[in-house]
Formats: sequence, structure tokens, C-alpha cells
Amino acid sequence: MRYLKYVLILTLVFTACKSKKLVLDANVKAKEISANKVVRKHVAANFKKETIDAKFKANFNDGKTKQSITVYLKITKDKEIFLKGTKFITVFKAKITPTSIAYYSPYAKNYFEGDFKMLKKILGTEINFEQLQSLFLGQAMLNLKKNKQSVEIVNNSYVLSPVVKDVVVNVFTAVNPNHFKLDFQAITSPLKNENLKIKYPSYKLIDNTVFPSEINITAKQINKTTKIDFTLKSVEFNTALNTSFSLPKGYKRINL
Repeated sequence: MRYLKYVLILTLVFTACKSKKLVLDANVKAKEISANKVVRKHVAANFKKETIDAKFKANFNDGKTKQSITVYLKITKDKEIFLKGTKFITVFKAKITPTSIAYYSPYAKNYFEGDFKMLKKILGTEINFEQLQSLFLGQAMLNLKKNKQSVEIVNNSYVLSPVVKDVVVNVFTAVNPNHFKLDFQAITSPLKNENLKIKYPSYKLIDNTVFPSEINITAKQINKTTKIDFTLKSVEFNTALNTSFSLPKGYKRINL
């Protein structure tokens, strides 16, 4: 009987662990919880796979150029982000590491190799590798544990903001009450008239992993607004990635 009891306990524990799977439920209502708990749950919801191989439809509009392309996103977590844009032909390729960016366009016959100034030009805000990776994963681009946060429920999202406001940069983060990924994040710099907003209208649950199926980016600078909307077409995790990349000869260097 003692052995039977142990077997029964182990079976129940194993079954409970095995059945603990994520469920996306848009009807979950935000309940009153502390800001620290929201932050902990958001950090715990971070992406746990090793690689991402995704395909997006992307709409780009900066007021001068408006186009729709297919974007292939390949991420080796914390090591490399590879992007390729196509529209019948390859429009651009980019390889981003924690220390550098390399980019070239067979369409424009130009290239860039250097630091993160290019992202600053596109997004209007200085961001690094880790922050760009977080942007694509539906995670906060800035460390929410660094400063004490306050929380309020707005439109069924947990909206976090630093208790002590920064005079240079304002940060707002809206966390979903179901899966604790982001609904929205914004980084604004009033003194520089810079404003970066990212919305995550929807997510998909794939291999028990919550992944953004829509990402809407709006970057505002003085006299310029850039909008980039991503719609997920397919994604696979933990697969071998082909990220072959080499800068071609004869292209014009982009100087920033």
C-alpha cells in the first residue's frame, strides 16, 4: 500500500506538471496586484527558446517612402539578429550583434558597417542589441527592475511607470494580464522631441511559447514620423539557422 501511495503521488505531480501549459485568453481581467509582482511575472515571461526563424509582412512608411515587403527575422538569442527584406528581389540584409551592425542593400547599392547609429536614424531613439531583441519578443526594452515602479490598470493592462521620473527620458510599459508579455511600450525624450512607441495588438501561442503576431512601431522625430507594422506569417523555434552574410564590394558606404 505504501508503494501504491508513492506511485499515486508521483503520478499526480507528473500530471500536474505536464498539464501546466499556457493558454491565451483575451477575456482575462486585470486584478489589483503590486507593481513588483507585475514586473516579476513579465520578466518570467521572457523568451526561453534558443533560436527564432520568423517570416513577417512589413509595411514601412516614413512620409517619403511607402512600401510593403516580406521580412525574414532570425535570432540566435543574445548573440545575433539577422534580417532580410524581400520584394521579388532582396531589398536589404542586416546582421546585428551586441557590438555592431552590418547592412547592405542590393536595391540601393549601398552598405553600412559600424555601431548602432543606424537604428537611431530609423527609430529616432538610441537602442542597443538587447533592446532591439526585446522589441521583437514583446519584452520591455528597459530594465524594469532598475527603478521602483508604480502600477495602474488602464484598458485592462498593467501600466508601469517609474516612481521617480527621469527628466530626460520617460518610459511607460503596459503588461498584458493573461500572459504578461507587453501590450504597449513607449520611450519618449521631450527635450529631444523623440518618441518611440511599440504596440503589440496580438500574440500567438506556438510550442507553448507566446510570440507577437503583430508589432506596430511608431517613431517620431523632429519633422519626421516613421511607421513600421509587422504581421507574423510563420515562425519556428530551436531550428538550425542560415544567416550567411558578407558585405559586397563596389557598394557606396552610408555615412551617419
